[in-house]
Amino acid sequence: MNAAVDQYQGCLLGLALGDAIGAPFEGGPVERALWHVIGKTRNHLPRWTDDTQMSLDVAQVLLEHQAIDQDRLAEQFAGSYAWSRGYGPGTARQLKLVKRGTHWPEARSTVFKDGSFGNGAAMRSPPVALFFYNDFERLIAETKKAAAVTHAHPLAIQGAVAISIVIYFALQGRNYPEMWRLLKERCASPVFSTKIGLAERWADGSSEIAKGEVVKLLGNGMAAQDSVVTAIYAATRFMSRSFGEMISFIISFKGDVDTIGAMAGAIWGAANGSATLEGIPVEARDQLKWVAMELYKKRLPPFICGQ
Repeated sequence: MNAAVDQYQGCLLGLALGDAIGAPFEGGPVERALWHVIGKTRNHLPRWTDDTQMSLDVAQVLLEHQAIDQDRLAEQFAGSYAWSRGYGPGTARQLKLVKRGTHWPEARSTVFKDGSFGNGAAMRSPPVALFFYNDFERLIAETKKAAAVTHAHPLAIQGAVAISIVIYFALQGRNYPEMWRLLKERCASPVFSTKIGLAERWADGSSEIAKGEVVKLLGNGMAAQDSVVTAIYAATRFMSRSFGEMISFIISFKGDVDTIGAMAGAIWGAANGSATLEGIPVEARDQLKWVAMELYKKRLPPFICGQ
């Protein structure tokens, strides 16, 4: 199989696997008990949450329009909403408003006056990075558009941009010093740039940072600034090790396990490919691989000077 196709499929599979494996460890006793009941498909495969569903929604709109059509994306999100996917309460309220006819900017501001700074925009950035990998600036612009449908806060948008940048580098096989430089340049809020600098120092592999230190200094929460860099660090730390080792490390953080797992899984899968993820059960594997293949076939072609 073409290595690039394998990377595309690895990205979406890694996202779904990180999401589905992490979901049973998410939240408190009530949430975990509920997921114990609804967290398997009828044929006993691990179910993924809204993290994967909304990523598939983004992919659907890209395949239809070759760009992020924000009105269509809001409609797609609202049409796919199901409480059993574990949507956050704020997102659920927004999507219910959209489904009842409220335009998405109004729905967004009704629920979050100053814009949500949660990690929901970052978790669904991978399909944008896949589709626009041939044009870095377009990738950044379309990532921001996809984020803004539900997450208007600058920190949420910077978190989404960060995940797209890292997946771009994972696909391209570019040098990691340049990746860290661009992350600090494009995610310049001090809360992000400080954590990115710390993760860069840690990710050189010279020492094994304890989970408690990761949680304390990078975070494990639902806010973008408390989870995105954590996911990037986990993915880069375990890039040459097994997916299972990475997910076990993330589970040990507690907190927002499924979303950190989804973001890290997408990065790890984009770098290592789908062949490395065979044999790990997950819901709708064939669908995920098909969507990834379609994104690969219909992705933005490379720009050629003079055209």
